[in-house]
Amino acid sequence: MSPSRVQRARRFLVCEPRHFAVQYAINPWMHPDKPVDVDLAREQWQALISAYRTHGHSVESVEPVRGLPDMVFAANAAFVVGGRVFGSLFHAPERRPESLHYDTWFKAAGYDVYRPESVSEGEGDLVWTGRYVLAGTGFRTTREAHREAQEFLGHPVIGLTLVDPYFYHLDTALFVLDDDNICYYPEAFSAGSREVLRRLYPDAVLATREDAMAFGLNSVSDGRNVFIAPQAEALAERLADHGFAPVPVDLSEFHKAGGGIKCCTQEIR
Repeated sequence: MSPSRVQRARRFLVCEPRHFAVQYAINPWMHPDKPVDVDLAREQWQALISAYRTHGHSVESVEPVRGLPDMVFAANAAFVVGGRVFGSLFHAPERRPESLHYDTWFKAAGYDVYRPESVSEGEGDLVWTGRYVLAGTGFRTTREAHREAQEFLGHPVIGLTLVDPYFYHLDTALFVLDDDNICYYPEAFSAGSREVLRRLYPDAVLATREDAMAFGLNSVSDGRNVFIAPQAEALAERLADHGFAPVPVDLSEFHKAGGGIKCCTQEIR
């Protein structure tokens, strides 16, 4: 019998895709010659917000800024634990101006914001497990930023090396299910990092490359409900077998920019 899962209400920060577009290419998914349907993107994004609220989560918004088409990917702008905001320094020059607007929102909300000196892309590469931080590197966030995060947050940071350019952020290859377990795609990581994950999470839910390419690992779990791309059917079934409740939300327009559900969702802890 599958264990009973416990939902915990979350607080999310998002940004409406009013100016969303693929205007440049900074990952293998992005092709500026393939148009984005902005109206469809807004409908899909609104469906995600509605799903969060229907399941009892609070959602707040940052005002989108013209000329920053990737600002919709709120997860990349910061990492928040215990009310401490570890800000961002984007790898791509095109995205660096986003940091100021998110920093401004957090400061207006009463938070102190630490701006890292090294490249760090927020929850894209920093994942809170409830006990420590899993931190990705290899394509965007640097190991030096891992050190900065540990010093600022006061929580252990465990570095993991990503090796597949399609999974350039940790949140495209791994997500936390609850305080005890994770779901991830092993081949996205170096051999040593796979061994670390096996030791930390011997009972983890493992995903296939097909799951990962469908953005199935760019998911958000509240401990019971897993907001997941409907294209990741096999992974959703696997999660259901483990007692979780998949909530399919289609963000296929955002896949064109290399993003999905988690990319659009910053959690404020």
